[in-house]
Amino acid sequence: MQLYNTLSAKEREKLIEEAGKDRLTISFYKYAHIGNPQILRNHLFIAWDELDVLGRIYVANEGINAQLSVPADNFEVFKTHLDSITFLENVRLNIAVEQDNKSFLKLKVKVRHKIVADGLNDDTFDVTNKGVHVGAEKFNELIEDPDTVLVDMRNHYESEIGHFKNAVTPDVDTFRDSLDIIEENLKEHKEDKKLVMYCTGGIRCEKASAYYKHKGFKNVFQLEGGIIEYTRQVKAEGLENKFLGKNFVFDHRRGERISEDIISNCHQCGKPCDTHVNCANEACHLLFIQCEECAKAMDDCCSKECKEVHALPFEEQKRLRKGKEVSNKIFKKGRSEVLRYKK
Repeated sequence: MQLYNTLSAKEREKLIEEAGKDRLTISFYKYAHIGNPQILRNHLFIAWDELDVLGRIYVANEGINAQLSVPADNFEVFKTHLDSITFLENVRLNIAVEQDNKSFLKLKVKVRHKIVADGLNDDTFDVTNKGVHVGAEKFNELIEDPDTVLVDMRNHYESEIGHFKNAVTPDVDTFRDSLDIIEENLKEHKEDKKLVMYCTGGIRCEKASAYYKHKGFKNVFQLEGGIIEYTRQVKAEGLENKFLGKNFVFDHRRGERISEDIISNCHQCGKPCDTHVNCANEACHLLFIQCEECAKAMDDCCSKECKEVHALPFEEQKRLRKGKEVSNKIFKKGRSEVLRYKK
């Protein structure tokens, strides 16, 4: 029985175009005790492959973290399947603010040690003793309170293109990096300030809020459903939108616009821009911000060196890449020295 992808991203992209059907981009997570993640992983892959679900799903003993797209006409069947799994019944689904039929091009369901790489030893604190969940209206009230410290739990390349006004935005590459930095910077305010956190869909704040309560913070709050749910509530309830710019998302869209503000700059020329791209040189693949003019001038590359490599015949590019390590440490999301106007 097939338990893995057999089509390439390009082949899948062509099939999506030929199908001509609208797809919904959705994300959800749930912390729960899963005895055998591999069995659940296989079950999900078989069921969702039949429904033409595409996306990136992580399953671990501690729960599930899913980012995916599903054909709109299969949504009800997909939801029924979710509800048939006890711990996922009526799980909150974050529907993307902006839809794109090609947000995901493969179905990847992977078993991981954790559903978010937080670097924490969960045995040392009560992960269920979480902060207070608040909706958009209460969140707006809290962040206007002078006794509130608002913290963005995302990475630097996420907050660079969009964040809530007056938020603390740690200059970190990973979620695990931010945890100790935030505690150290706010250690004098564990009792006299309200610690209010937010992230993309809420999952990072789930663990972080319990961790900070364990570390002695007395008043801990988190934005229910993250930026995605906040945006939905703001529109539905006619509330003031206090988010500036774009919300970074981990799919082919790379971002969805929340407000018309452009708060970041092209990393190559410095003009206002908030469009993330990956360097066209596959041996680099650097994630950075690039305007249309620079994309044209640089052939979608981050540097002259990468532009030269990208211009070589494909087989020559493959030869140059052979034997070289490729990892997130090399990708350095927006950190490369070749970028003149990086944050």
